[in-house]
Amino acid sequence: QVQLTESGGGLVQPGGSLRLSCQASGRTFSGDIWGWYRQAPGRQREMVATVTSGGTTDYAGSVEGRFSISRHNGLNTMQLQMDSLKPEDTGVYYCRARRRYIPQYDYWGQGTQVTVSS
Repeated sequence: QVQLTESGGGLVQPGGSLRLSCQASGRTFSGDIWGWYRQAPGRQREMVATVTSGGTTDYAGSVEGRFSISRHNGLNTMQLQMDSLKPEDTGVYYCRARRRYIPQYDYWGQGTQVTVSS
């Protein structure tokens, strides 16, 4: 079993930056996809950014050009650099690691709060 732990959330003013980190305890396998998802109050959870074990990235249109996702396979960590933050970026940010092929898994972290407000 793998546990994902997020850190780095907080309160920031519009236009500011935050860097989120996700640490996995336990073994993960190549060929998986890690990602950041967020959920704002009253809204469904949405994908923010994903990165494969090979380094291919994907971003939601609303964060393209402002956020940058990265991962370090050897250390089982992932980061999300968030710049030019907007109030609409507010929400709980979750780390996810999933693998579609055997061994299959789909792990979620507990989430970290990000609030963008003046």
